[in-house]
Amino acid sequence: MKHFWPTLGLVLVLASIGTAQGPALGEMAPDFTLPDQDGIEHTLSDYRGQRVLLYFYLRDDTPGCTKEAKDLRDDYAGYQSAGIAVLGLSFDSPASHIAFRDKYSLPFTLLSDQSEKVARLYGTQGRYPSAIRRSFLINEDGVILHIIKDVDVTTHSKEVLNFFETGSAQL
Repeated sequence: MKHFWPTLGLVLVLASIGTAQGPALGEMAPDFTLPDQDGIEHTLSDYRGQRVLLYFYLRDDTPGCTKEAKDLRDDYAGYQSAGIAVLGLSFDSPASHIAFRDKYSLPFTLLSDQSEKVARLYGTQGRYPSAIRRSFLINEDGVILHIIKDVDVTTHSKEVLNFFETGSAQL
C-alpha cells in the first residue's frame, strides 16, 4: 500500500500525456475565441470559407520567432492572393503583441492565449511559459489538412505556401 500514491501519480502523468496530443489530420480544428493584439476577439469558426495558417510560436521578439514572423510578413502578399488567413498565437499579452507587430510591421493577426487553454486544446502547451512551435494548416471547411510539428523557422513560410499550392509539404 505504501507504493500506491507514487504509482497513481505516474499513471495520472502518463494519462495527461496521452490527451495532450491535440487534434489529428482530417479532424475539425478545435474552435476557440481569443483576443488579438488590439483586444479584438477572434473565433476560429468565423474563418470558415477561407484557408487558415494557425501557427503557435514561443514568444514575441525572440530570435527564432522574429525570423518566422518576418518571413511570413515578407510572403504575406502570397498568403493574401491565395486566400489564406495567418493567425499567430503565443502566451504573450496583447500589449506585447502590439509592440512586436509595430516593431516588425507584421500585417497579420497575433492572438493572445494567456490562459494557455487553446495551447492545451491543440497539444502545444510547453513545459516553460511558452507554446510549442507548431503549425496547423486548415481548409475552408475547418478541417486540418496538415500539421507541421518540426517547424524550421527559416523555411516555414515557404513550406506553408507550397503546401496550400501543391498539397505537398516538400519544398
